[in-house]
Amino acid sequence: MKFNYNVKLYKIILIGLLVAALVVTSGCADKSTSDTNQNGSSPSETSGVSDTNKAVESGEFTLTDGYGREVTIPENVEQVVCSGAGCLRYLVYLQAQDDVVGVDSLEKEKSEVEGRPYVLANPQLKDYPLIGEFRGNDDPEKIIAISPQVILKTGTSGQSTASNGADADALQNKTGIPVVMFPYGSLKNEEQKSEIYSSLRIMGQVVGKQERAEEVINYINATMQDLENRTADIPESERKTAYIGGVSMAGAHGIISTEPAYPPFLWVNANNVASGMGADHADIAKEALVDWDPEYIFIDIGTLQVGNEGAIGELKNDTSLSGLSAVKNKKVYGVIPYNYYSTNYESVLANAYFVGKVLYPDRFEDIDPEAKADEIYTFFVGKPVFSDLNKQHANLGFKQIPL
Repeated sequence: MKFNYNVKLYKIILIGLLVAALVVTSGCADKSTSDTNQNGSSPSETSGVSDTNKAVESGEFTLTDGYGREVTIPENVEQVVCSGAGCLRYLVYLQAQDDVVGVDSLEKEKSEVEGRPYVLANPQLKDYPLIGEFRGNDDPEKIIAISPQVILKTGTSGQSTASNGADADALQNKTGIPVVMFPYGSLKNEEQKSEIYSSLRIMGQVVGKQERAEEVINYINATMQDLENRTADIPESERKTAYIGGVSMAGAHGIISTEPAYPPFLWVNANNVASGMGADHADIAKEALVDWDPEYIFIDIGTLQVGNEGAIGELKNDTSLSGLSAVKNKKVYGVIPYNYYSTNYESVLANAYFVGKVLYPDRFEDIDPEAKADEIYTFFVGKPVFSDLNKQHANLGFKQIPL
């Protein structure tokens, strides 16, 4: 009996050792499979996230935001809030508006005149809980109560990288919630355009919309290239002179409010008479407009909110402007407002086709500006909202304005 007992004990020990060896071997195989793809590269190499930044066990990863901050966020983000001008617009561009769990005070405002296509396409955004005041003046307690996984935040224009980064750090420290911050950018020059693209990619990485981010970037590039191709060979001597007035900027303005680097003029190779005023928004002297005497005047119809028809009323009633060639020759046209809580890029692109059609009709004979606008709006915000937007501005968009 003692012999049989020892044999059994030996067999039990042997079986245990074999099982342990199998477990170790299996673990090594699993690690080898997960750490290396069939092409010999690791998952982190193909995804663009380094091994040092990937926290597999905790389901988190670290990314670098638009101000050089390293931020650790959950792998699967489905609940976010957007802080700052234009932030929510970008989220709609990426088709991730269903991830929103709270909005700022401006997004909740109910106004008879709505200049933001993304809100016209998504009226439900006004019904979300409040996270604080507009332009990034957040209420940390309100955000904590909503419990988003990540706070997405656009930087303050004109503020340094260090200051914007410090703002993000402060909000993150107060809430205990990761803050991913980035600049809004613009389409006025290559540097600011690259900021748009980088910011879309960062946001896309956060909400799992990397492919959509590339679609948006490619669409913008293709549209600008199409506009440029149509007019690039027009000799300098044949390029039309034009002025954009009544441009909205933190509210509605009159005729002297302009954009010296108005992108639609740049893209269709029109000569902007105000181009010598710098790259940013400018208020000019009326005397300068008279001296420039452009062939065409385009009016941002957001000017109607000033009262007395804004810039349109000035062209009708101000005797100092009555001698302008564009007024006498009935070459004054309305374009869709594009600055409303930062730039609505879809409206800028839509305006460019209308401007091109007016200035160079033979180069845009295949374009119906209103239909093209709805194509653009549908791509960016999901719905053809041109008529709704135009209706709120007396239907003066994409039309000759009677004076």
